[in-house]
Amino acid sequence: MLDGLPMPRRLLAIGALCCGTALIIIDGAVATVALPTIARDLKVDSSAVVAVVTIYQLTLVMLLLPFAGLGDRIGLKKMYQLGQLVFTIATILCFFAKSLPFLLIVRAFQAIGAAAALSVSSALIRQTYPARQLGRGLGINSVIVSSSAAAAPTIGGLILSFAPWPWVFASAVPFALVSLALGRALPDPEPRETRFDVIGAVMCAAMFGLVIGGLESSVHGDSPVISAAIVLIGAAIGVYFVRRERHEPDPILPIDLLSRPVLALSAIGAYTAFIASMTLLLSTPFRLGALGFSPALIGAAIAPWPATNMIVAPLAGWLSDRVPAGLLGGIGMVISITALLLLAFLPPDPSLFDVAWRMALCGSGFGTFLPPNARLIIGSAPRERAAAAGGLVSTVRLVGQTTGATLVAALLALGIGSGIVPPLVAAGLAFVAGLCSLARLRPSIRNPKADEADDMQPASPVS
Repeated sequence: MLDGLPMPRRLLAIGALCCGTALIIIDGAVATVALPTIARDLKVDSSAVVAVVTIYQLTLVMLLLPFAGLGDRIGLKKMYQLGQLVFTIATILCFFAKSLPFLLIVRAFQAIGAAAALSVSSALIRQTYPARQLGRGLGINSVIVSSSAAAAPTIGGLILSFAPWPWVFASAVPFALVSLALGRALPDPEPRETRFDVIGAVMCAAMFGLVIGGLESSVHGDSPVISAAIVLIGAAIGVYFVRRERHEPDPILPIDLLSRPVLALSAIGAYTAFIASMTLLLSTPFRLGALGFSPALIGAAIAPWPATNMIVAPLAGWLSDRVPAGLLGGIGMVISITALLLLAFLPPDPSLFDVAWRMALCGSGFGTFLPPNARLIIGSAPRERAAAAGGLVSTVRLVGQTTGATLVAALLALGIGSGIVPPLVAAGLAFVAGLCSLARLRPSIRNPKADEADDMQPASPVS
């Protein structure tokens, strides 16, 4: 089996994957800027129009793992390009949205397309790069994620200054078209001739949808009894689903991968790290606003986070091909915890510089942790389970970010979301992530038994 794609085909495939990642991230983040305009044009309440963002995120979380399993069966390349095609068609339909319900349906279809592409993108990255350069590839992918998320609000604001709001959603279409054009260069491994677990896929989507949807409704003022009931139903489905998956040869929820301590610790560490980062990023504007910062200054104060991340992430990815991910992750979380504590105890009247350098330090810490962590998860899985490993990485990221957003909403509802509590909570979560990372350095976890290694056939991961 070839170890990665030959040059120059590899460069074309990298371009296709970068554009595909950019369109998913931009479209997920750019809608936030347009919400007030959409509410005014469609004559709906501001609280109702928030569903334009939440339905996109929720659909993504529900479908990533099922689509990863389906991609194994129909082909990774076909799944990736089919997702981009669905996304592009759904974006065109945004121009015909004259009511909020229709727009929500279109956004759900956009998320379906995005989930199809995102679910197999990590597996395609693994097939594109040689094993010794996998960390570098995931570092580049992290840069695309960070830069796209940072650019999305600016792109949205610029478009709204001269065009109607449907053009905001169309801003990602050029990336889809370029990715589709370059898509012929993508690796196209043979599909697996195994049964797709339809019932498991439905249960997976229901579990995530009900639990996350119930938690979201509870923090937005809906009936606590109904919200709790929704969460409990989702949890009950989840318990049965996990038990059922243990007996499946190719589970939708990758129980087989999570049974390895090194991968379970990596998933838990990533989950807590994403909660921590989202908790800080979403709470900081409220805190700085209370301190008298203007919206422009708030944006300038937060900008060093993604800017630093764009520099550190590819370096960390390159190092992860040579240095144990457990060590890099531990160093990254020490940096982040230090920065979070410094952010918690800002001077009484902080300047822009006081906040900006702390945010840059914090971003560098998370940038040091996340690419090596993803490299370990994807590189440790057998090739035939690469799509499941990639789906796990994406699902953990989205569930962690959604949990962080829900946590911030709860803290704000309690009246403690715009002070020192969010960065202190984030520091505690980063501490858990750091412990998970350092625990992977233990020989009993870092070097599994020989029979397990033979069964899993890892792609030379650096633990």
